[in-house]
Amino acid sequence: MFVDKAKVFVKGGDGGDGLVAFRREKYVPEGGPAGGDGGNGGDVIFRVDEGLRTLMDFRYQKHFKAARGEKGRNKAQHGANADDMIVRVPPGTVVVDDDSQEIIADLVRHGQEVVIAKGGRGGRGNMRFVTQQHTAPEIAENGEEGEERWVVLELKVMADVGLVGFPSVGKSTLLSVVSAAKPKIAAYHFTTLTPNLGVVDVGEGRSFVMADLPGLIEGAHEGVGLGHEFLRHVERTRVIVHVVDMAGTDGRDPYEDFLKINEEIKLYNAKLEQRPQIVVANKMDMPDSEDNLTLFKEQLAEDGREVGVWPISAITREGVQELLYKIADILDAIPDAPEVEEVAEVEERKVYRFEKQDEQDFTITRDNDTFVVESPSIERLIKRTNFSTHDGVMRFARILRNMGIDRELRKRGAVDGQTIRIADFEFEFVEKE
Repeated sequence: MFVDKAKVFVKGGDGGDGLVAFRREKYVPEGGPAGGDGGNGGDVIFRVDEGLRTLMDFRYQKHFKAARGEKGRNKAQHGANADDMIVRVPPGTVVVDDDSQEIIADLVRHGQEVVIAKGGRGGRGNMRFVTQQHTAPEIAENGEEGEERWVVLELKVMADVGLVGFPSVGKSTLLSVVSAAKPKIAAYHFTTLTPNLGVVDVGEGRSFVMADLPGLIEGAHEGVGLGHEFLRHVERTRVIVHVVDMAGTDGRDPYEDFLKINEEIKLYNAKLEQRPQIVVANKMDMPDSEDNLTLFKEQLAEDGREVGVWPISAITREGVQELLYKIADILDAIPDAPEVEEVAEVEERKVYRFEKQDEQDFTITRDNDTFVVESPSIERLIKRTNFSTHDGVMRFARILRNMGIDRELRKRGAVDGQTIRIADFEFEFVEKE
């Protein structure tokens, strides 16, 4: 089964906790704090593997969680960083954030990597909090949590040439004739439900990859029929080969079919209209095909469309080799997209300085008798604070006081013993004498 779309959950590893420890050795005068930092959590990395062709693996495994960093050790030893989790994906995979619908990465080259979920930073041990005033702190931080998100993987078949057209116009037959691919061929619509790839050997040392894509119908850009499951793959192809049933089987009008297919492609992605396109007039061995072809060319001329039309018969193979030469010539004339965009020369250079964001921003609201403090920086601080030690609690209170939260709460009318809520934690406001 071909799987070209999957939704998975990824989570970077949590950072290891810092350690509270003290060094007491015979020949080390006064010893002192010796708690090491925790190790960093592992990243979740997607890496392209050209040996994969589908997203089938993601049908059975939907959760990917990297390992957490080790806790800090005594004797000022750093906890080990966790190994990254490498997730293999096929070339042509687009990674989209499920919440924001933002494209995170477009993975096309073998070995290409991208960090999808970053691991958390390890917490600091008590040796990091030594000051002249506080020489034996019992403070250690918890490790940060790793990033987590749901992502949608979309696979767009990577082929040089994409065969498009209505169902049963002969796309699969053409692919089976020009390559070693063995697509299913039958006399009913939507025989092809998944893209089929074949390598076409033109001769003279030239070859290209051709994709037989599922049939398209009117309204596909809105998801009708196979809809987006089809159109997603057209975006990757360098040349569009539009196969038209010139025999008018089932009473169809070849020119109307041609217009409808192009309209669906345009509505899905307007840029595809600029993609090189060849019209293949198939089934020329059938009656009335010659008359229909003549009318088809006249209608093209009336509409001012400059599109090359190549009459063939995929069954008898008449005109097929000439078509392959033409496709190869067009591909040779289209340069591959550069992997790295060249930077234009500039006469003037600008220097941009990083301005640290003010993390002391907070808002205070009131919920009945409870004051609610909202601040991303404080919420991160809570997660990293170890409240099991007195020094840890006092450090947290000192930071809030330095940020001006105590002062602002007094202005809002907070009194001794009143409840203060920050994130999921509730504290009691204490008025210092």
